[in-house]
Amino acid sequence: MNTSTANTPTLSELEARAGKGQPVFGEHAHILCDNLVRIYKTEGVEVVALQGLDLLIDKGELIAIVGASGSGKSTLLNVLSGLDVPTAGLARVAGTDLLSMTAKDRLRYRRQVVGFIWQQTARNLLPYLTARENVRLPVKLAGNRDQAADADELLELLGVANCADRRPGQMSGGEQQRVAIAVALANSPEVILADEPTGELDSENSEQVFAALRSANRELGVTAVVVTHDPLVSEQVDRTVGIRDGRTSSETLRREGTDGGIIAEEYAVLDRVGRLQLPRDFTSALNMERRVRLELERDHIGVWPDKPRSSEDAE
Repeated sequence: MNTSTANTPTLSELEARAGKGQPVFGEHAHILCDNLVRIYKTEGVEVVALQGLDLLIDKGELIAIVGASGSGKSTLLNVLSGLDVPTAGLARVAGTDLLSMTAKDRLRYRRQVVGFIWQQTARNLLPYLTARENVRLPVKLAGNRDQAADADELLELLGVANCADRRPGQMSGGEQQRVAIAVALANSPEVILADEPTGELDSENSEQVFAALRSANRELGVTAVVVTHDPLVSEQVDRTVGIRDGRTSSETLRREGTDGGIIAEEYAVLDRVGRLQLPRDFTSALNMERRVRLELERDHIGVWPDKPRSSEDAE
């Protein structure tokens, strides 16, 4: 497959355009993905996990990313965390170009710029250390004591101060995940990334873990990206991004209505070359396959199934 990035500007080209006063896609975004591609091989088969994905996230946002298994959402999180290297396109987090990092840069990035929370509670904490010791460990590894957050203050903020002297085996799953969030925040990162952080928890513990993520976002100003299947999580953020077939396909925006209720509006995402993914239940209901008929109206674009219009329609 051709993975040429000829049509995708490099970070230096974007900066040059900004210097000339030209509008730049995602110039002020804290997280930017532009035509992002990730291809990998498994058992001799080439898999395109991300197929030209575009994404913009502002500093301080808390967003959820949803999608079916195999849609590319976990691959995206691995790229943003520095665990995986993009194949092509552009990916930038907190001013760092993820395609041009050296191995040393990548290690520094993973220790200081981003924090990561795994779904499996056992992957987040060392079983022979207490909660306080687990939080202090990444600080020691990074040699980042001057900028690091205080372990006890983080545990207090996330509602698990009572677990400071306990080892993981002495905590509930929800408590372990909240301590894991504290570990991810230990080096005062600019972004935290969570991969299904409530996937192994019941609804009560899920609510507590998400409340901890929300507290970290609001109190510390850290940008937070959560991959989830849990509607309890995805319905409590201002923006939910849907991924389908390796591209962003939809966004759901939520705001408070005049009556105090929450108004949710779903949008199809239009990428930079004009592509959008219509929801499958829409296209199935109208038997839309392969191609559709478009008409430009004064204030909208009409989309119809590919079939001849009747004489009444023509009139």
